[in-house]
Amino acid sequence: MLTVDYERLGMRRGDRVLDLGCGAGRHSFEAFRRGGRVIAADLDDAALKDVSQMGRAMELEHEVPAGASLESTRADARHLPFASGSFDRIIVSEVLEHIEEDLAAMKELARVLAPGGTLAVTVPRTWPEQVCWWLSDEYHSAAGGHVRIYRRSELMGRLYAAGFEVTGHHYAHALHSPYWWLKCAVGVRNDDARLARVYHSFLVWDITRRPALVRATERALDPLMGKSLVVYARHRA
Repeated sequence: MLTVDYERLGMRRGDRVLDLGCGAGRHSFEAFRRGGRVIAADLDDAALKDVSQMGRAMELEHEVPAGASLESTRADARHLPFASGSFDRIIVSEVLEHIEEDLAAMKELARVLAPGGTLAVTVPRTWPEQVCWWLSDEYHSAAGGHVRIYRRSELMGRLYAAGFEVTGHHYAHALHSPYWWLKCAVGVRNDDARLARVYHSFLVWDITRRPALVRATERALDPLMGKSLVVYARHRA
């Protein structure tokens, strides 16, 4: 399940790609399949190990073109261990809402992005996220949870202050908003609530099967209730 549109990101084969806060690696793997030279970065050592193993499996199954590479590394967004101008494309998906010093992280992203490079940032959309916060303190107050809710104008303004020019935006994952409202209503850690389990099974089915009608329905709903805001940017001249 991808949040970032790689066409809007402008990714090309051979690009140097940073997936910061890669998690389970969904965006790293897609960039790898497209021929990128990918660095998957996170603070979760277990996740990084899994991403590396999956990358090796993809190579063995010949799922990636010649010249593509995937490496994983531990990295703090506020102090990135890369030289200036190291990357052509940077993806930061569902990360900045976890970081108190988000402007420092954005400035680091501007530093390691090469001239002419592009950035994609995704964060939870304002109003679906506010519903989650209203329904559940546990959703955002747990260690490592969300420390802020971004308004679109605020995120774009902070990216501008860090040295970026925003080039566009869209919303994604409308069908995931009701799931998280359900989870917050019944308890984020409550895995026994039947309705939430049924909805989760539906989402898994949608992700694996991608039925045309459901995909079209979500695309129609994304501008209204998409769970994620996706912003694209480049260095400000």
